[in-house]
Amino acid sequence: MQPIHNVVIFGAGAMGGYFTAQFMDVPEFSTAVLARGERHERLKRDGLIVNGRHYAVPVLHPDAVNPPADLIIVALKNHHLPEAIPDLKSVVGDQTTIISVMNGLDSEEVIGAVYGMDKLLYAVSVGIDAQRDGNRISYTRPGKHYIGNAENTHIDARVRRVQVAFERAGIAYETPVDMLRILWWKFMVNVGMNQASAVMRAPYGVFQTSPEAQALMEALMREVIVLAGRVGINLKEADIADWYTFLNTLAPQGKTSMLQDIEAGRKTEVEAFGGKVVALGAQYAIPTPINQTMVRIIHVLEQTLTRAA
Repeated sequence: MQPIHNVVIFGAGAMGGYFTAQFMDVPEFSTAVLARGERHERLKRDGLIVNGRHYAVPVLHPDAVNPPADLIIVALKNHHLPEAIPDLKSVVGDQTTIISVMNGLDSEEVIGAVYGMDKLLYAVSVGIDAQRDGNRISYTRPGKHYIGNAENTHIDARVRRVQVAFERAGIAYETPVDMLRILWWKFMVNVGMNQASAVMRAPYGVFQTSPEAQALMEALMREVIVLAGRVGINLKEADIADWYTFLNTLAPQGKTSMLQDIEAGRKTEVEAFGGKVVALGAQYAIPTPINQTMVRIIHVLEQTLTRAA
């Protein structure tokens, strides 16, 4: 496989904006964002501003004849993925690798069902505190980005190709042997951190210092640990402690993506977090009362705050 040159970002929110800027900072990459409708026009007109630097982002339209991408990074919200998947067709070629930095457990399988799991690698981003306000994206910590196949005792050519691209773009990465465990670990973190922060309107600093906030976050996470064991994923209590290593590096005033959505009156990803926990709990007859309560609270917040916005 040839080295990665054409990079397409699908989803120009906080996470997508980070990756767009990293690749655009390296002239040897040809980097573009894929978008349609009002977002397409807005990106063409205004570009992105990432940590104060303006990027005149090339924007591809999914109905146009586009060159195939070597690497596609999908950074959408979960509830936007089903209707957006067909748009990828315009940039998928024989040598395309697709990675999803979306939250949740299912995006790789959803994309792979359409374009083939042979094109998919797993990806998880941890510890990046990116925030978006309009076309302005800011972060103080770039985090670490895990990439690989489900199992990586041997690094194959597709994984190595993406590793090299990340190295050239200055993106910190790691390829763990057990990528599915990392995927579930990030899911556990999101279930606890995102949901608790949203209902309490609490930035990272509250979870760095408040035992009460930490207790709620951890209780949500423990329901995930029980479910993970049921499906053969080795999560344990020590994995909660590992999260604090990342949490304590984040800017205290930083906010989770779900808290940002609540404050902006946008639909959240609660179905991909607590909703998924509740569904798995029902499937395996495992009680998930804390996540069930959290989902109900966030649904109410979505309804009242969306109307207010």
